[in-house]
Amino acid sequence: MKNLALPLQGAQMLFVAFGALVLMPLLTGLDTNVALFTAGIGTLLFQLITKRQIPIFLASSFAFIAPIMYGVQTWGIPSTMGGLMAAGLVYICLASLVKVRGDGFIKRLLPPVVVGPVIIVIGLGLAPVAVNMALGKTGDGSAVLVDYNTAIIISLASLLTTITVAIFAKGLLKLMPILAGIIVGYSLSLLYGIVDFSVVEQAAWLAMPNFVAPEFNWHAIAFMIPVAIAPAVEHIGDILAISNVTGKDYMKKPGLHRTLAGDGVATIAASAFGGPPNTTYSEVTGAVTLTKNFNPVIMTWTAITAIVLAFVGKLGALMQTIPVPVMGGIMCLLFGSIAAVGLNALIKNQVDLSEPRNLCIVGVTLVFGIGGMAFGIGSFSLTGISLCGIVAITMNLLLPLPEKPAQV
Repeated sequence: MKNLALPLQGAQMLFVAFGALVLMPLLTGLDTNVALFTAGIGTLLFQLITKRQIPIFLASSFAFIAPIMYGVQTWGIPSTMGGLMAAGLVYICLASLVKVRGDGFIKRLLPPVVVGPVIIVIGLGLAPVAVNMALGKTGDGSAVLVDYNTAIIISLASLLTTITVAIFAKGLLKLMPILAGIIVGYSLSLLYGIVDFSVVEQAAWLAMPNFVAPEFNWHAIAFMIPVAIAPAVEHIGDILAISNVTGKDYMKKPGLHRTLAGDGVATIAASAFGGPPNTTYSEVTGAVTLTKNFNPVIMTWTAITAIVLAFVGKLGALMQTIPVPVMGGIMCLLFGSIAAVGLNALIKNQVDLSEPRNLCIVGVTLVFGIGGMAFGIGSFSLTGISLCGIVAITMNLLLPLPEKPAQV
């Protein structure tokens, strides 16, 4: 019985992460089975690099949703994967710098006044997509997929369920608001008869995931590299969180350089198979907090479970039947929450927006990012998140710090 305990606990951790894990590929057009496979492979690689000392699970990063959507529409999935592979290399470069110079330089290069507005742009940049899908349209609003009256009922039910579970639920259920929202929205969709099961009937029980090899396009690479800024900073916060939960300082052992490198290698491996970039999952950290089971071997079993499920063809096909309004309703909360994380970074660190320097950095970053500013020379162009990330970092480095008032 004791031998079965760890695999069962591992499967439970995957269940906690499942809703968020599959939502990312569903929104971006990637394959859900590939996402399961790369989450498992990424977690195992992370454990290898960090010497299996940290009880965390890696899976699809929401910070990359907007860039992947844009990349897939503009250059296609293979080139987008090449760009994500380059973003993974950014993590490894940061890990090398942390190893050589310590983690202090990250705070100087990426202070809250830079990271906050970039994260806000990542969230709010997707607001129109969320609303269009909640109304039963395609993400760009060009076509109606579900009748408005039906779509608004389903999307609001999904949204309200997600909010209710996140706020009022207890125990493990509280950690699965996205999964709860999907289940309620999907159930309503079945009642309204808008779910098409033909793709599930055609799918095999056992099937190879639709792996996609990366291609290297300089436009996609230049676009994706700056996007790695926000998840890298978020990663540091996640490592601090799990350190507080377990009472161990993972920033020192195995070290931030190893955890950043683990994230980078996991992201490179994921993009090599056509999967979304990996990041540490706060849902799983919450589950670890709740269960008080800090054994990293559990996450090994979580990864193995994800890899096994990746080869169940009908599971991936079933995920594809989730109607647009279900995802749109959840996205209304999800993308707003991403923006709120950026806002919280400014508030928590007491960034003074009455100070002209800070106001200029935040103001220009927000308008450039949300407004769709683009700078280009010939066929090379920077726009959206990549542009505002570079602008925020550059302004922070160039603008002089305010003079401290002389003490009397």
